[in-house]
Amino acid sequence: MVHQYKLLGYNIVLDSCSGAVHVVDEAAYDMIRWYKDRTREEICEAIQEKYKDRPELTRVEIKGCLDQIAELEKAGKLFSPDSFEPIAGDLKERSGGVIKALCLHVAHTCNLNCSYCFASQGKFHGERGLMSFEVGKRALDFLIEHSGTRRNLEVDFFGGEPLMNWQVVKDLVKYARSVEKAAGKNFRFTLTTNGMLIDDEVIDFCNKEMSNVVLSLDGRKEVHDRFRVDYQGRGSWEEVVPKFQRLVKARGNKQYYMRGTFTHYNPDFLEDIKEMLRLGFTELSMEPVVCAPEDPSALTEEDRLIVMEQYEKLSELLLEQKRAGKPFTFYHYMIDLEGGPCIYKRVSGCGSGTEYMAVTPWGDLYPCHQFVGEEKYKLGDVFKGVGNAAAQEEFRACNVYSRPECRDCWAKLYCSGGCAANAYHATGSIGGVYKAGCDLFRKRMECAILLKAAESEDL
Repeated sequence: MVHQYKLLGYNIVLDSCSGAVHVVDEAAYDMIRWYKDRTREEICEAIQEKYKDRPELTRVEIKGCLDQIAELEKAGKLFSPDSFEPIAGDLKERSGGVIKALCLHVAHTCNLNCSYCFASQGKFHGERGLMSFEVGKRALDFLIEHSGTRRNLEVDFFGGEPLMNWQVVKDLVKYARSVEKAAGKNFRFTLTTNGMLIDDEVIDFCNKEMSNVVLSLDGRKEVHDRFRVDYQGRGSWEEVVPKFQRLVKARGNKQYYMRGTFTHYNPDFLEDIKEMLRLGFTELSMEPVVCAPEDPSALTEEDRLIVMEQYEKLSELLLEQKRAGKPFTFYHYMIDLEGGPCIYKRVSGCGSGTEYMAVTPWGDLYPCHQFVGEEKYKLGDVFKGVGNAAAQEEFRACNVYSRPECRDCWAKLYCSGGCAANAYHATGSIGGVYKAGCDLFRKRMECAILLKAAESEDL
């Protein structure tokens, strides 16, 4: 499958199945576009008619270009066939119940009262609660027991606000470090925080033990403070920004992400990106809001058009900053065109419900954090293991070829079928498709591929 598009003056041709990216001139772009539907003679005539102002485009030149296209096709770099469907379910079937990552909900409570929060202010539409050390310890043991031969294990400390259960976070890290060597494992920890409770101890500990820290800042003060308020309705921007700056400065070269959210009230999210840069943050992410369509914060169709434009303008800014020696990272534009995920991973999806699970404060297992509270998808618990085989099988059966809408999509090997939670909340089925999310994803991929192409030309 070939996808062609024009962006920021570049003519991009992507061969979806091989992953090959070609940057071409206008004439070659048209030749590739017509290659499968017209004869060589028809293409020659059409090119000479369209490009009358380019006398150098002789029939000899055009046929030479067509020969190059034929060579690329022969080499599997253009019009390569989609031969991956037979392996679509292999990875999950072969995993044999191996789990590689857990999201520990150490706190089902929060010290902020964000109206757009998909987790219902940390309660996940249930009761407030804090994870005990005993439950967390059992979760870590469960992960070790079900990790097979995998050495590297991922654990996310999540909430709510995990710093509201800080002692347990520290104790669980200490416990994991005490057993990982004997178990032949290596734990990588991530902490997601709104920043309200960050202090010197938190900074020192996180910079020593956390492989990644995700910091929630929506951008401009007026955007952030519209939603991220305490229970008295006071905005949190003034309090958290200096703490985030201290943490990031002390963190040095270790990974972090400044994570924002764009909603109906800030579809012009590039202004929030610029504010984050002004504040000194360079590892950035902006996520579309996850909420019901009737929610006032939900993105409208008009908003999505603005967001599409913002993604393009963000591409320009990224190129400008890099060329000026002031690069920054935007999470959704990070792709590896050479190494990337293996084809099995590309077609099988994220692994929620199979390789990855979320653990509530009481030890219940769910496919991921966005399913917590959906009793239909409660998988079991860390004490007795997975008991809901039907639900797990439903997740295991999900891949890009199980969704009819994905089959003819050029981006399917990049999104791997998309987010099951978003599909479920949009359609009522994890096998559905969140179409609005698809549009945004495809635009992000076009921008990300463009940036790779532009960077290669700059070398």
